[in-house]
Amino acid sequence: MFRPRVIPVLLLKNLGLVKTVKFNKHRYIGDPINAVKIFNDKKTDELIFLDINASKENRIISLEFVHKVGDEANMPFAVGGGIKTIQDIRSILENGAEKVVINTAAFENPEFIKEAVDAFGSSTIVICIDVKKDFLGNYYLVYKQGKKKSKENVVEFAHKMQEYGAGEIVIQSVDRDGTYEGYDFNLIKSVSETISIPIVALGGAKDYSDFIRAINYSFASAVAAGSLFVYHGPRKAVLINYPSAEEMMNLFHPDIK
Repeated sequence: MFRPRVIPVLLLKNLGLVKTVKFNKHRYIGDPINAVKIFNDKKTDELIFLDINASKENRIISLEFVHKVGDEANMPFAVGGGIKTIQDIRSILENGAEKVVINTAAFENPEFIKEAVDAFGSSTIVICIDVKKDFLGNYYLVYKQGKKKSKENVVEFAHKMQEYGAGEIVIQSVDRDGTYEGYDFNLIKSVSETISIPIVALGGAKDYSDFIRAINYSFASAVAAGSLFVYHGPRKAVLINYPSAEEMMNLFHPDIK
């Protein structure tokens, strides 16, 4: 029986697992490989790892790290961070990742997305679109860990990435990152209504009910979160967690007993 994918997004800084709030206030969470082992036990659908310093430091995510995840993970995983060449992607895939997540290079060299799709196929190429709001409530795009602003329109840029062959788009609200304020459902809907490739909702999920609304109201194809899967309780105690198969069934198919 079909159900949407539920994806933990794990942030790396200096090869440690961290969590952010609105892309700032980095808090160390623990060892990422230990997190992979726990997510294995919980039969997680898929993982995304993002190296948040890679583009700024003009490098890609550690291939040694990708290899370690590939050796340990029982689920598909995608990685992002500093990817800007065909060889970057080839090296990452050779070390065990199923997909790559591209952000900065999609803005600085959009034609690279076409080249990547031609070389590796649409299903391998995921575009992460980071979105903020200005004081008037207008959406705008950012990249390079939110430090650079793009003049591209959000929906038009998503269309361009689809036309260039990307297989999936992650829509992330920077303003809601780590806040538990809920996804920006209108943002997700504005993109998902107008393109046909899968959209993954990210940024601000407060609880599992947000997953349902992202799917049913915003037409996301999958849901992702960070804080929800690494923290527990109002004091944000570090606890790697993930819904069980029974919780998933009750969540997405409540009428089936």
